[in-house]
Amino acid sequence: MTSTLAGTERAEPSAPPPRPPSWRDLRPLLLRVHFYAGVVIGPFLLVAAVTGLLYTAMPQIEQAVYRHELKVEPAPAREQAPLAEQIAAAREAVPDGTLSAVRTGAGADDSTRVVFEEPGLREGYTRTAFVNPYDREVLGTLETFGQWLPVRAWFDDLHRNLHLGDLGRNYSEIAASWLWVEVAGGLALWLGARRSRAKLRRTLLPERAAPAGRRRVRSWHGAVGLWASVGLLGLSATGLTWSAYAGASIDSLRSRFDSATPAVSAELPGGGEHRAGAASGAGFDRAVRAARGAGLGGVLEVTPPSGKGTAYTVKEDTRSWPVRQDSVAVDPGTGKVTATLRFDDYPVLAKLSRWGIDAHMGLLFGLPNQLALALLALALTAMILWGYRMWWLRRPGRAPAPGGWRRVPGAVLAPAVVAVALLAYWLPWFGLPLVLFLAVDLTRAVVRRRAGDGGDGSDGGRDRRDGAEVGA
Repeated sequence: MTSTLAGTERAEPSAPPPRPPSWRDLRPLLLRVHFYAGVVIGPFLLVAAVTGLLYTAMPQIEQAVYRHELKVEPAPAREQAPLAEQIAAAREAVPDGTLSAVRTGAGADDSTRVVFEEPGLREGYTRTAFVNPYDREVLGTLETFGQWLPVRAWFDDLHRNLHLGDLGRNYSEIAASWLWVEVAGGLALWLGARRSRAKLRRTLLPERAAPAGRRRVRSWHGAVGLWASVGLLGLSATGLTWSAYAGASIDSLRSRFDSATPAVSAELPGGGEHRAGAASGAGFDRAVRAARGAGLGGVLEVTPPSGKGTAYTVKEDTRSWPVRQDSVAVDPGTGKVTATLRFDDYPVLAKLSRWGIDAHMGLLFGLPNQLALALLALALTAMILWGYRMWWLRRPGRAPAPGGWRRVPGAVLAPAVVAVALLAYWLPWFGLPLVLFLAVDLTRAVVRRRAGDGGDGSDGGRDRRDGAEVGA
């Protein structure tokens, strides 16, 4: 009996080893997320792309619209007037203002900008007087936002918040929080698709010879997305750095890693004794001479002392490549440099943040940077429109087949859920729409099931043919 049982046990087939997760398991879930995010987040991305495209032309438009304030006839035979005299002329033009900064010109034909805080201006805005550095004539005054003149400030607000204030900032944060998700998911779907012949060409280039219809549209959507992916991922990352909620999370992480953007110390050694009367208009000229002597060049922005025991701060403001962002503190009494901060000494993450933000705004490489941003904006706009066109050709209301998450092995699904939860915590405008997608999807599935449909109206057969053909 024992031998018979033993033989029986030996005859039983052993359980097959667990199959490792494959692309076939992951693709349906990724396709469904990519579809829903594209449909719902697409309008936010489209607005960001169009307003960003308009913004790329702002440097040239600004120079044309405000040429009278920005440019002067250079006078090689004459030296520029002292900053103290230029500031005095600007004070007469803005009598109610409090001097906050002076910005020197980049070249011999540039005006000097004298910046004032003025009552009644919008938050973050200042009044800037533009002074001819040769004859001290005030060329005009403008309400400015940082360095941006009114036209660029208006388009900057349009791109950031649609002129809706803090409420409007949510739109751009939603776009930045989901752009990288759509790009990364689209890359995975496009590169993971099976192609029978000419695989490399069909991956890199659209199928212009394909019959008109969904396949041709999909090929343009995927190929253009592939070429634009690196730039779009960069725009998403840099856009998040100055968003309201995700930006605060990023700043917190940078502080934990001691990678916040540093600032030169304006505190004077010894508490500022013997400084009475030193912080006058003449102090700006002295501060600029000291900064030039310390190696600072290009456009200089000079900030006066904020109170007793503090120094002038002088910072380079040339943000094209190579970046010139060195800064010094200058004692208003002695004219000596008391502290120096070189851009080379910035933490790595602070440097990357500076370069990334300047590239996002089209400042880092000048005109080539602007053209690259314009191409990215056009590519993103086209991809969104192609995406909606594919949805229409599938028939409105049709979505990829549901239940894809059930095919993902637990060993992959569990850590993925944890990672997504952490991302949702740090990027709330990624997490909230994701919860909305899940709620809508689950509700729809329950309603269909109770109606006895057995599905959600998705064209599952077509999804399978698409996957076998060329992917998402």
